Amino acid sequence: MNRSGSRTVRSRATARNVAIALLSVAMLVPLYIVVVNAFKPQQEILLSPLGLDPATASTQYLQDAWTNPNFPVVSGYAVTLLLVVACNVVAIGASVPTAYVIARTPTVLFRVLLLFFVAGMFIPAQIILVPAIFVLKALHLMGTLPGLVLFMSSTMIPFTLFIFTGYIRMLPRSLDEAAAIDGASQQRVLWRIVFPLMKPIVATAFILNALSAWNDFVSPQLILGPGSSFRTITTGVYAAVSSYTTNYEIVFPTLLLAVVPILLIFVLMQRHVMSGLSAGAVKG
Repeated sequence: MNRSGSRTVRSRATARNVAIALLSVAMLVPLYIVVVNAFKPQQEILLSPLGLDPATASTQYLQDAWTNPNFPVVSGYAVTLLLVVACNVVAIGASVPTAYVIARTPTVLFRVLLLFFVAGMFIPAQIILVPAIFVLKALHLMGTLPGLVLFMSSTMIPFTLFIFTGYIRMLPRSLDEAAAIDGASQQRVLWRIVFPLMKPIVATAFILNALSAWNDFVSPQLILGPGSSFRTITTGVYAAVSSYTTNYEIVFPTLLLAVVPILLIFVLMQRHVMSGLSAGAVKG
């Protein structure tokens, strides 16, 4: 019985490892295609998109993409970085006090309110994008960075609010009560006592929201518009796409330049992401 049980456990572990390996390969294939084609000429990309000939491989295509007059990559980085910071400021700034009130008010009304926000996590941003465009037009924010920040930060709030609420619930109420006895207001308790204790989960939210904002293509493309003077690093790929032809010698190097910074940031900061999420789990 013990032998059969151990065999079952091993077979399940093997199946799980195989499934994870296949999933990892499937996710790495697109990245591989971007990397190998960033160093190849147009004709070779069309004939052999999965191969790489060292004889024809060159970093010149990356240099051409970096100095592309149709899309300054440095400007794309600047706009994207501004978008990342602005969206996080709005999303985190709105989520912290809301999460504090919900976490510290254990009533049915606030539980339903939390479920209302959490439901937003399961609605794809593309579905609400078209209605949001009509709202932005009515507010005269269509084609502007503030309008884009408003929309993208609103899509980040459900997840940010959810993890903040769970984290604050694990913090002892005695901290609030002790500060209240000393005469501190709720706002002072939140920003001077509770918020500093939230640094791990705030860092986690910032990094995950940054990944979302950096990689978003549809929202900037539709809200800012293809003719906008503000282009993110992802929408800048369109600089190499025309109505009839596509210059892959610019597309793939630009894609690589767009992916590498945020990928490096995630690899370097993933320890903080995991520690923030696990801290909330352990406290619970």
